[in-house]
Order: sequence, then C-alpha cells, then structure tokens
Amino acid sequence: MEVGFWVVIVFLLFYEPIIGYFGFQKFKKNVEIYDGARIKYYINTMIGIWIPTVFILLLVAFTDLTLQQIGLKMPRINTEVLGTWITYIGLGIGIFYLSFVLYYILGYFLSDKIKRQLTEKKAEEWEKSEVSPIFPVSKKEKQLWGYVSITAGVTEEIIYRGFLIFAFTYLFPELSVWIVILLASILFGLAHTYQGFVMGVLRTTIFGVLFSILYIGLDSIIPLILFHFLLDYIVRLGDEKS
Repeated sequence: MEVGFWVVIVFLLFYEPIIGYFGFQKFKKNVEIYDGARIKYYINTMIGIWIPTVFILLLVAFTDLTLQQIGLKMPRINTEVLGTWITYIGLGIGIFYLSFVLYYILGYFLSDKIKRQLTEKKAEEWEKSEVSPIFPVSKKEKQLWGYVSITAGVTEEIIYRGFLIFAFTYLFPELSVWIVILLASILFGLAHTYQGFVMGVLRTTIFGVLFSILYIGLDSIIPLILFHFLLDYIVRLGDEKS
C-alpha cells in the first residue's frame, strides 16, 4: 500500500505541474488555429485527472485502503482534529462562499440584472486572465465543460483532500495536521501551475487549505465534491459569444 501511495504522490509532482503546464502552452497556440482545440483539451484533461483517481480506487479494491479513509462517507461535524473554533470558522467561510456562488448561479437564470453583472464580469476576466483561452465558447464546449466540472469535483477532491491527507498522515505520522494540510494544498496548487504563480499556484494552494479544513471539519469529501463542481461550473455562465 505504501508503494502505491508514493506512486500517486510522484505522479502528482510531475504530471500536472510539468506535463500539464506544457500541454496548456501548446493548447493556447492550437486554440487560435483549430476549431476543435478546446474540445480536445477538455477530453485530455479529464483523462489525465482520472488516471491517478482510478489508481487510487484500485488501491481501495486491492489493498487495505478503504473508501472511508479517503473521505467517501456521510458527512458529520468533527471538531476533534482542528478544534471547535477553527472548524466552525472554516465552515462559516465555506458556507458564505458557497452562498455567494449559488447567488450568481441561480441569479443568472432568474434575474436579468445578475445575468448582466455576471456577463460583464466574465468579459473582464476574458481580457485579463491568463487562462481565458480555456473558457468554453460554443454550445458544445459549454456542454462538455459541465462534464469537466463534474470530473474536477470528483477526482480532485478524492486525490487532493481524501487521498493525500490520509497518505501523508499514514506515511509521516509524526507530522502535525497543519503540515499535512499544507503539503496536500501545495500539491493542489502545483497542479494549477499552468494558470500562473499568483492566480494559479498561490491562490489554489489557499483554496486547498480552506477545502482541507472543510474536509476535516465535515469528515467527508462528498459536500466538497458538490462545492468544487459549482465553482468550476460557474465558468460556463455569463458568456454571450455563442
């Protein structure tokens, strides 16, 4: 089982930060030339992130690793690990941010004012964001983006929260929970190297810390899978180009 843990960790250290980065650079050139570049990139991205996820699930099937140990269980409030204050502060921040996301998602379909605000914000993002080429434009791209969002929610929470937090705790039992959270979050940040250091690695690492606190506080990745999906899904809204 330990060998399997290291295989996943090494894969995560090299695949997304290096291969993912150069793959995105190639995509940015191709998207200006080929109509189907986004579709191909979305499919390759989903395949790439499912590889370690399937390997982790095979570890569950053929070793002593269990679904419960990687967070696939019913949620419950758990204050024992991080303490009452940290747990509830983290949950409060998570609920506030989730409410913000739901406000814009639901508002986009129910309110012309919110739809206009989101459309304007998306236009601003399109102009200044390093990753704007990845945003879906056509109807087909937006449909596929829904599957990309689901894939990211399921696989990244299994990998970067459920699996890594357990793996680091198992491999290095002397480490404090905060060091474990930081290590898992840094790997999560490195997976977004293609987005740049500040908006990619640094920002995603911070999100990783928050999501790790939520995971430990809820003792389950299931709510985080839904939250993660919604964060990615909102990208397909607010674009009037198609």
